[in-house]
Formats: sequence, structure tokens, C-alpha cells
Amino acid sequence: MTTSDTDGDTEEPPARAPQAPADRRPWLTGATALALVVAMVGAVLAAFVTPLGDHLMKALLDEPTCPGEACEGKNPQNQGCGEDARTFKPGINNPALLQVRRSEDCKAAWARIERGNPGDLVTVQVAGGAKRTAEIEYGDDQFTTMVAVPDGDFRITACAIPKAGGQSTYETYCVHATEASAWR
Repeated sequence: MTTSDTDGDTEEPPARAPQAPADRRPWLTGATALALVVAMVGAVLAAFVTPLGDHLMKALLDEPTCPGEACEGKNPQNQGCGEDARTFKPGINNPALLQVRRSEDCKAAWARIERGNPGDLVTVQVAGGAKRTAEIEYGDDQFTTMVAVPDGDFRITACAIPKAGGQSTYETYCVHATEASAWR
């Protein structure tokens, strides 16, 4: 019912047409998905930097996948052999800062040169066993892959060999380590 403007009454508002339902978005919007991914990545990272994460990583890495002969030629860092490694490093007359590292869990050893130049070589060999060699490609340090070390008596020889005509001023330098050496 409408009335005229003269009476002071106003018209009733017209009836509204039915509206379409509100645009419903799925609960997993871009922002929600991003927040979920960030939360999951954060939880995983937190697990690896907490004592529990350290324990889990050690459990994964402390059980070497390559004890003994199976470690031959493998990278000690990738196998978790550095976790229990002990070092023999003569402190006097060691121009290349050559060291021998040995892991009892992995039953393996490797050599590392800390003060060399590109082209210099580092070698490691267990008496009666395999020999491994690595070359410094850039920087001043490098380590070899591993050689198996038998239980009981052993003799490991590691050498730093400067590149002929290279920048290193030392001559070939070797160290020998046994089970009785001063491992730290």
C-alpha cells in the first residue's frame, strides 16, 4: 500500500530479491596453506635442533651404514662417522696441519689437510689395506674418503703432498698413527 507524499508518509521499501548464497571459500586458502606449511616446516626444524632432534639424528647416524669394509671410499660426513671420530694431529713440525681421523663405530679412518693450496694432495692408507687420495680443488683444506681400519693393531699413514710448481712451500709430509697414538 502506497500513500502520497502529501500525507507525509513514505513508501514501503520494495521487497528484496533473493540473494545468492555468500561466496564460500574452501578452508584451505592460499594464506591458510602457507601458514600450515610454515608450521610443519618449523616443527620439523625444531625437532632437529632440540635435544630430542639431536638424539634422533644420532640414532639415525650413529648406526653407521658402512662399518669396516663397507666404509671403503665413502665420505665420512655423509655416513655419520664424524660423530665419534678421534683425531691424531702432530702439533710440532706439521707444516700442512695434517691430521688422521678415526671412527671406532665405523671402523674406518680418513686424512685431512688444513693448510694447503689448490692442487695439493692428501692421502691415507692402512697398512695392508686400501689407499685413498683427495685433491684440494679450492681453499686450503680437504679430506679423503675412508679406509677400513681393523680391530686391534693397525698402522695408518697419511701424507700431504704439495702440487709440483704450486703455491705450497712445504715438502711431502707424512704422519703415522697406530692404536697407541695420542688420539684426541
